[in-house]
Amino acid sequence: MEKMEASFNVLIMSIGSSAAMAMGLQADPQTGKIEVDKNLARFNIDLLSLLKDKTKNNLTADENNFLDAVISDLKSKFIALK
Repeated sequence: MEKMEASFNVLIMSIGSSAAMAMGLQADPQTGKIEVDKNLARFNIDLLSLLKDKTKNNLTADENNFLDAVISDLKSKFIALK
């Protein structure tokens, strides 16, 4: 198994994947099931927004742009769930 490197972008992708899974956009890798949990999706999107607020002025331009893109994409997909 390849060693994974911890990075800010990996953290963003991990939380983003959890949000996508909670919106039913991805199957749970352990069960293979697709389930929708809007509260969990909102929680994960809120986590990313909190991370953005707490890391303001401490990110590289690439990290900031990636975080903004993930949050924007997830928010638009969340709105489409309603």
